Amino acid sequence: MLLTVSPSVQAASEILHEEKSLYRNIVVKQSNHRRCLVFSVRRADSNQSCMDVRFPELVVFPYVKMVFAGLLVHPNPERILIVGLGGGTIPDAFETLYPDASIDVVEIDGAVDRVARAFFDYKEGPNTTVAIADARVYIRRASLRGKRYDVIVLDAFTGDYIPEHLMTLEFLEETAALLTPEGVVVANTFSSSRLYHHESQTYAKAFGKFYNFRMPGTLNRVVIATRHGYPSREALARRAADMQPRVRAMGVEIERYVRYLSLDVDWDTTHRHLTDQYSPANLLQEAR
Repeated sequence: MLLTVSPSVQAASEILHEEKSLYRNIVVKQSNHRRCLVFSVRRADSNQSCMDVRFPELVVFPYVKMVFAGLLVHPNPERILIVGLGGGTIPDAFETLYPDASIDVVEIDGAVDRVARAFFDYKEGPNTTVAIADARVYIRRASLRGKRYDVIVLDAFTGDYIPEHLMTLEFLEETAALLTPEGVVVANTFSSSRLYHHESQTYAKAFGKFYNFRMPGTLNRVVIATRHGYPSREALARRAADMQPRVRAMGVEIERYVRYLSLDVDWDTTHRHLTDQYSPANLLQEAR
């Protein structure tokens, strides 16, 4: 996500659909065999999801492939929550891997849901529900209903970045409260973000240690966080070897990921963590 589309790529792309939703401008573009969901924002257009129309089962974006690493911490989830639908890539992949799992998807923008179905062949399976709601409100209500999840994927983006109310300590604590005892949160963020140190401090405040997963050749990073402890390197390698045959057809080389799962602190711990009162908007204003 948040991959800038260069003018040359835009010129070569066919626009299949455009609409202005309550939250953003949504465009569907296709160049050769790649079809992308694009959020048009102030600074640039950003691809939120792409598919190869010849091989829809393939996962196109590196960051989506990286999300699979969270399954090495909890390899057999029965209940999954996905925040952010995009083109439906992650729900589709998880339904394929775990056909008996109960999957809840929450997406704030009904237009994104409609576009995913119309242009990216998304259709939820029998054990999947899609709710059109703000994730923070949804998570609070889910907690009141006593719902718990083995895996929670945080993949919500506005086009500029993660919605700021989904980056704070209060939100992460609310999310952590929805986890089963061995549950794991898997969050897509960026290593290049101006908020990197603050984000990292916030996850550390909420979870203590976490896997800071970064791969060569991409600016994405995936945070993998749990409150019950982490598998040994040997256990991770065994789980990756077991899972590799199941994800290879999706283009995911999960065995490669084990070496990059790090619990090391690589951020400045003097930075403040984010809260509902000390938000990303405040920080960016201070930086000007």
